[in-house]
Amino acid sequence: MMNRLITLAFALSLAASGAKAIVGGAEDQGPLARQSVMVLSSNGGVCSAVVVARDVVLTAAHCVTGADEHRVHFRDEAGEPVLIPPAAKAVHPSYNAKAIETRQRSIDLALVRIPQPLPERFERAQLTPAKPPKGETVTIGGYGVAQEGDGKSSGTFRTADLRAIEPFGSSQLLVWLEGVVTGACQGDSGGPVMQGGNVFAITTWAKGAGRSSCGRISQGILLGPQKEWIDRTLRTWNRAASWTGG
Repeated sequence: MMNRLITLAFALSLAASGAKAIVGGAEDQGPLARQSVMVLSSNGGVCSAVVVARDVVLTAAHCVTGADEHRVHFRDEAGEPVLIPPAAKAVHPSYNAKAIETRQRSIDLALVRIPQPLPERFERAQLTPAKPPKGETVTIGGYGVAQEGDGKSSGTFRTADLRAIEPFGSSQLLVWLEGVVTGACQGDSGGPVMQGGNVFAITTWAKGAGRSSCGRISQGILLGPQKEWIDRTLRTWNRAASWTGG
């Protein structure tokens, strides 16, 4: 998102705070939480990610670039933090780190493979190439901050319902979501956007009212137009995502 990310130790201290995420959202321990983890960066960055295989997560490209090290993060059954260095990662070839400043097109997506499967409690997300019509309600989720600028309020998975709005973009690459004081914020990049139990987009950006950076407009990359890249990349790792609909 426009406030992209925030040493791994500092990021972990934020993620471990046990506070909330998604401004205006509610804590969620349901299926979408079991399909989501965090990605931390050595520059202090905190992001969310979606489980697409037992050892692969899908996230925003800016969450796994721009820092020397990254870790997939979750807590074990005893509540202890687990930090796993990637075994491999693939950044979408059309990702442009300066897209926002230069107003250029960018596909802000990346896949990260870890060297061992996630614990059994995690589930593969069901992906869909479908997108919601204008005006329909969708659900956004993530581990980001519950209060803008308060890094200690990140670390708990939360969701919120938003309304899909135009424009989707001339090339149909993006979905824009609207809330009044609800939406994605720092740390929610890479998290799922879902309707009907299926993830159709990955959160990448947000904007608030006035000078605020969060809580009004949230943006995601639609997965349908990127299905070929996602599937092709996973095949190189002998993995496959679960897709439904069309």
